[in-house]
Amino acid sequence: MNKLFSFLAGALAGSLIGAVLVLLLTPASGEELRAEAVDRWQYVLDEARKAMEETSKEMEAQFEKMKSG
Repeated sequence: MNKLFSFLAGALAGSLIGAVLVLLLTPASGEELRAEAVDRWQYVLDEARKAMEETSKEMEAQFEKMKSG
């Protein structure tokens, strides 16, 4: 458990340091970065909603199939 926690803490710290370095060293302006981040976040949300809807439809179909026998 302790090794897993140490690994996760190191991975999180490395990810944060990497993200900060990318933001500092990228040639794009702050406005461009924010706009791109918002666009990517919106894309992720849209894809998650689509996946949720598809899964919900599949589960409803399975439930109806189970109810009917």
